[in-house]
Amino acid sequence: MTTFVELLIGGLSTGSVYALIALGFVVIFKATEVVNFAHASLLLAGGYVAARLSGHIGFWPALAAGIAGAATVGALVEFLVIRRYRGGEHSVLAIATIGVDIVLLTEFTRLIGTDVLTLGDPWGDAVLTFGSVTVPQTRIAALAAAALLITAFLLAFRYTSWGVAMRAAAENREAAALMGVRLGRVSLSAWAVAGALAAVAALFLTVFPTPGLERSTSFAAFKAFPAAIIGGLDSTAGALAGGLIVGVTEAMATGYQAELSFLGRGLGDVAPYLVMLLVLLARPAGLFGTRELTRV
Repeated sequence: MTTFVELLIGGLSTGSVYALIALGFVVIFKATEVVNFAHASLLLAGGYVAARLSGHIGFWPALAAGIAGAATVGALVEFLVIRRYRGGEHSVLAIATIGVDIVLLTEFTRLIGTDVLTLGDPWGDAVLTFGSVTVPQTRIAALAAAALLITAFLLAFRYTSWGVAMRAAAENREAAALMGVRLGRVSLSAWAVAGALAAVAALFLTVFPTPGLERSTSFAAFKAFPAAIIGGLDSTAGALAGGLIVGVTEAMATGYQAELSFLGRGLGDVAPYLVMLLVLLARPAGLFGTRELTRV
């Protein structure tokens, strides 16, 4: 039972981080109807800036710089690439983000090399003990930070003028533009927000019990992609649900690998995608996604 509780808490913590990344996918899709395959590079950009600066200016200023850096990279991708192809096919834009991701990941991979960069977080390897259950403080911090950020985003999305503009653009871009919504600003802000969320996710993906930021850290974005699909690419609440589902599934499959050895090794890496396939077979738009109706 102790193992199950520890795995559950760890899965929820990791899932909340995946939810931050998945929320970035959803925000960009709602604003531009483009699936952003460059999200991994945004995550690595924020983590790299924070890791390089933390030893010079301290953890919290470095984290703020990393968030600002990732938001800036996201805004530049939108301004220099996505905006130039506005009005084109969404599939072409998605392919363009793949090209951007390859270029940026190649550069960050070169900069990081074989190093493992630490962010100098204040939690270190401290743990909390509840009876026989031991949980790293970083797991609790990840849960709290993700809950705070997602709640703040949902409130802003619902009650601020930016949120109204975002919802209007997601509902009907042409009508929103005719009513005075500046689609360029909405798109630019969406990419910046997605970059900022990815930078925060990078922090909690590189703290204890992981060794630090390395080239493979960007793979977390690919694990978060099933979370966005499971919840629904146009659902902000679905990003949270999908992230938690993926996190718990991955933790349980990895933790009970020995009991599930008949299914082969590496089940924890494959399990989220299996869940995604099962969900898509039952609900092609995701658990909370909007089904498109077409009159023929």
